[in-house]
Amino acid sequence: MDRREEQPGAAGAGAAPALDFTVENVEKALHQLYYDPNIENKNLAQKWLMQAQVSPQAWHFSWQLLQPDKVPEIQYFGASALHIKISRYWSDIPTDQYESLKAQLFTQITRFASGSKIVLTRLCVALASLALSMMPDAWPCAVADMVRLFQAEDSPVDGQGRCLALLELLTVLPEEFQTSRLPQYRKGLVRASLAVECGAVFPLLEQLLQQPSSPSCVRQKVLKCFSSWVQLEVPLQDCEALIQAAFAALQDSELFDSSVEAIVNAISQPDAQRYVNTLLKLIPLVLGLQEQLRQAVQNGDMETSHGICRIAVALGENHSRALLDQVEHWQSFLALVNMIMFCTGIPGHYPVNETTSSLTLTFWYTLQDDILSFEAEKQAVYQQVYRPVYFQLVDVLLHKAQFPPDEEYGFWSSDEKEQFRIYRVDISDTLMYVYEMLGAELLSNLYDKLGRLLTSSEEPYSWQHTEALLYGFQSIAETIDVNYSDVVPGLIGLIPRISISNVQLADTVMFTIGALSEWLADHPVMINSVLPLVLHALGNPELSVSSVSTLKKICRECKYDLPPYAANIVAVSQDVLMKQIHKTSQCMWLMQALGFLLSALQVEEILKNLHSLISPYIQQLEKLAEEIPNPSNKLAIVHILGLLSNLFTTLDVSHHEDDHEGSELRKLPVPQGPNPVVVVLQQVFQLIQKVLSKWLNDAQVVEAVCAIFEKSVKTLLDDFAPMVPQLCEMLGRMYSTIPQASALDLTRQLVHIFAHEPAHFPPIEALFLLVTSVTLTLFQQGPRDHPDIVDSFMQLLAQALKRKPDLFLCERLDVKAVFQCAVLALKFPEAPTVKASCGFFTELLPRCGEVEPVGKVVQEDGRMLLIAVLEAIGGQASRSLMDCFADILFALNKHCFSLLSMWIKEALQPPGFPSARLSPEQKDTFSQQILRERVNKRRVKEMVKEFTLLCRGLHGTDYTADY
Repeated sequence: MDRREEQPGAAGAGAAPALDFTVENVEKALHQLYYDPNIENKNLAQKWLMQAQVSPQAWHFSWQLLQPDKVPEIQYFGASALHIKISRYWSDIPTDQYESLKAQLFTQITRFASGSKIVLTRLCVALASLALSMMPDAWPCAVADMVRLFQAEDSPVDGQGRCLALLELLTVLPEEFQTSRLPQYRKGLVRASLAVECGAVFPLLEQLLQQPSSPSCVRQKVLKCFSSWVQLEVPLQDCEALIQAAFAALQDSELFDSSVEAIVNAISQPDAQRYVNTLLKLIPLVLGLQEQLRQAVQNGDMETSHGICRIAVALGENHSRALLDQVEHWQSFLALVNMIMFCTGIPGHYPVNETTSSLTLTFWYTLQDDILSFEAEKQAVYQQVYRPVYFQLVDVLLHKAQFPPDEEYGFWSSDEKEQFRIYRVDISDTLMYVYEMLGAELLSNLYDKLGRLLTSSEEPYSWQHTEALLYGFQSIAETIDVNYSDVVPGLIGLIPRISISNVQLADTVMFTIGALSEWLADHPVMINSVLPLVLHALGNPELSVSSVSTLKKICRECKYDLPPYAANIVAVSQDVLMKQIHKTSQCMWLMQALGFLLSALQVEEILKNLHSLISPYIQQLEKLAEEIPNPSNKLAIVHILGLLSNLFTTLDVSHHEDDHEGSELRKLPVPQGPNPVVVVLQQVFQLIQKVLSKWLNDAQVVEAVCAIFEKSVKTLLDDFAPMVPQLCEMLGRMYSTIPQASALDLTRQLVHIFAHEPAHFPPIEALFLLVTSVTLTLFQQGPRDHPDIVDSFMQLLAQALKRKPDLFLCERLDVKAVFQCAVLALKFPEAPTVKASCGFFTELLPRCGEVEPVGKVVQEDGRMLLIAVLEAIGGQASRSLMDCFADILFALNKHCFSLLSMWIKEALQPPGFPSARLSPEQKDTFSQQILRERVNKRRVKEMVKEFTLLCRGLHGTDYTADY
């Protein structure tokens, strides 16, 4: 449970008596926190200080800690404690003390105006919190009062100090409002009050910003204050003068960052689009920054170019629709778009020489969406204007996506290379999106450029340029259907002409071929143009990911056209597997590719290829099975078993079709004889058993063995039938020796696919009874160390009830013990295990009427289940699981109504159950609501959520906001 769910007043009760929260003890604890080298002592001190801050004594010691003779760390703690008391425990303060508290805070702020800045800020935050709690009734003109008090001439603090203190207070006030815990209705009142009070703030800020005598530190603070206030959604027209002053301040390097922040915040507020006239006035101001931007780029001043770009993008991205609507101003908006284009194409390589271009990418999405959302006539006009802009954008993006020269790239850090990779992915996504605007002409444009580049004899081309154009193609072909494009045949023809001298270029060639695999399936005559390139790349470890994933895509999409090439593909794959060129995950992908490939061959051909492909591994496995278990041969065993299971995942010689009821997948039988996978599995079955006998206590090896059969069962479905009896027997022996979750998961698959077949029911029933018996014994010994086994067991039981409830009719099944174990599993701390147990009960309860042993156990022990569910709702289980427990209540109500109506009243009778926070009336209301709702499951879930919040004392608090 989240610690924040505890009652605020409970803190500190056990750790230290209230009397200990004295000034001296607080100072000692602070010294310990800051200077004690022992981390445990620091943690204890921090915990104690947190309790001190919320104690009633905090009102007393806070003021004393602010004394002038204390060090800033101690004064800061005093100011923080005041803020916490005011913001969180406002209701504890008597109304007749508001004014004296306000006066004390003003006095302290005035004193600290020339003291420690961090303490001043905390005091300002405390006064801001006080003001928000008193506004508008108890302190109607709070902001105007603050301004008046700090402008008083009789203060002992100099004018600049007072001015900075006032600006700090005015800056933190909106910030404190944004993070305050005010109830929703109060938030609306205070927001409206603050909007009115703007009238007291903005004239002061304008005066200070435009006053030539204002020192830089004051102007800086003014900009920060303005930036804070605009986030209260102040009307943009009221900000005009300050925005213009902020634009003027951009010329001052000391004020540049604060000015950018203020302008961006003002432009970006959601309400700003209503003030179109003000937005139109801002365009010339932004365009006026172009010379400063060019100078910054020329001088390599990344901070200035970044800031100006942020301003241009904020205006364009937030208000493109509003500005496009002003058709008569289309030229000025186009000028802004071109300025953003300059920022997109800013010279230098991201992220080493520039970090600005990435800021602009979302703008191009927004602009395109807005143009395409207009009615046909207006859209046609804007398409005419902006299509050339978007073609230019493609050129700019592909230029930015180019790799730097090899010698330069070699010096980049791994972090810079990773940032550049992510940047290229963002460019790729943008190109894919732009395709919607430009259509097939975009592909033609890229093809023409690539063709000219590869066939030009005038000048040698750089590999970077070629790679970027191919990357553009790949970006579009990966997600857009290019099957009808007339340029793809030409592209496939160009690919073999590319002189591949570089790994990055070779990678992109591979990925481009992979992206075109669906097109190749429709145009098989072109496969021979690119397949040799892919097979050649397989031998290069640097191209491991791209070459293997491309071969896999080709084998998956084009398998019925690959038989002529099958022998060659298998031979090359076998060679690279034996040479161990690729890492484990790529070896697995390669096996999946071969599974797809072999699926399209005749059975004799499949068996012949399987024999040559698998034999070396079988021989290796036989050798390993003889060895004494050790870590290195374990890795080899798991690797070989992984290769087999990945091969069998995709090797599927029969065709799927839906049966007439559409409820489950059926497959047409294999016409040529026994399934090749079954043939191989039967041949290696003895060997796998031998391996298992030595590795039964190793979860990884057992998991790898189970994965072979689980993936085969999923792929083959009914074709797996000949293996069922011997697999059931092996699983039973495995699980009896050492119970493991993977064995239960495989048993669940067998129950799902074969339990309803009369021929297979006996071995599956025997296996089900055996694993149930073994697991029940495990429960007697203490199941807490095996949440994964309990999770898988609950899923198996639920599957059995779903597919073959007859399994629960067997006399040898102790249904009562199963039920009690499932109730116990509801109390596990692991969420997946609890979910699985709830899933079991939601399958079990509807079977009360049809399965006699189930009905009997529910009648006898259902009350125990209800109590466990109520305990969980009462606070013993995570709030994220409440929907699962609501499902059980709904099932009880629907299928055992008369029993539930009796049990629920009895169960909720004892005081303090399921929570001491509930009144008898609340419990009664809940039971009546539940019993009334037998149709709408969603309503029951809402009732349970509501009830659990009451139980935890959280109803109506901040913690329910996201719930």
